[in-house]
Amino acid sequence: MNNTFRSGFVSIVGKPNVGKSTLMNKLLGEKVSIISPKPQTTRQQVKGILTDENKQIIFLDTPGFVEARYELHTKMLEYLKNALKDSDVIVFITDAHKFPTNYDKKMCSLLNSLKKPKIALLNKIDLVEQNIVTGKLKELNEMDFEKVIPISILNNSNFSGLLEMITDFLPFNPPFYDPQEISDLPMRFFAQELIREQIFLRFRDEIPYASSVIVESFKELPNKIEISANIWIERKSQKPIILGKGGEKIKALKKASEKEMYKLLGKRIKLELWVKIKANWRKKKNALREFGYL
Repeated sequence: MNNTFRSGFVSIVGKPNVGKSTLMNKLLGEKVSIISPKPQTTRQQVKGILTDENKQIIFLDTPGFVEARYELHTKMLEYLKNALKDSDVIVFITDAHKFPTNYDKKMCSLLNSLKKPKIALLNKIDLVEQNIVTGKLKELNEMDFEKVIPISILNNSNFSGLLEMITDFLPFNPPFYDPQEISDLPMRFFAQELIREQIFLRFRDEIPYASSVIVESFKELPNKIEISANIWIERKSQKPIILGKGGEKIKALKKASEKEMYKLLGKRIKLELWVKIKANWRKKKNALREFGYL
């Protein structure tokens, strides 16, 4: 590597469901963070690594800032704060239609206390009138951001300008990770996240938030991958909802999860799913430790 190589950590922050995970996946060209329309889909800090001959950017997709009702929420806030502390650059995303929400104000106040380069992205500009976009951009430009960019993450496929801007703020460092890696997390983590994504997409009300997924077995064979996973929930009444009549819902969940895993892993997937109960696991440190959150 030459002495002009840049490398560093970039936190992506913003209100739940504003486009953080979608942005990171698009910048990487790979699906690293799961996505659903529901808030709190991202529970842990997920690293995505982008490397070329000039730079290595380690993106940190963070949980959204939440009021701590459970021990799990407390841990999610810790992930967020640690990511901000460890970052070289912070990318703040907000919604062009809704900015500034109370959440945005709290987040911007937190960011103001950090003496680090900050870039603001005004997302979903395709959904509002130009005069509104202009007004929101003016507000953001009056805040403590080095750059403010209007963007439509879903519709804009050219992010090279944003990547160049982020790179300009990174320190001169050798790469922290092997250039071939796209994350430092094991494949079983991504397998369980893809199952959890399908739970968020397919179930309503409390089920997505009261569930966690743990891969118990991950066996890579020459022509397939065999995976066994437990879906943990909090109450007995939640189990028949996930199973469905005659097991139809968990069969559909299994099939959809296998399809997404095949896209990521490139091999045929044989998935076994089991539903188990651990009462009030979100409130218990021992359970959070067992499920990998601590």
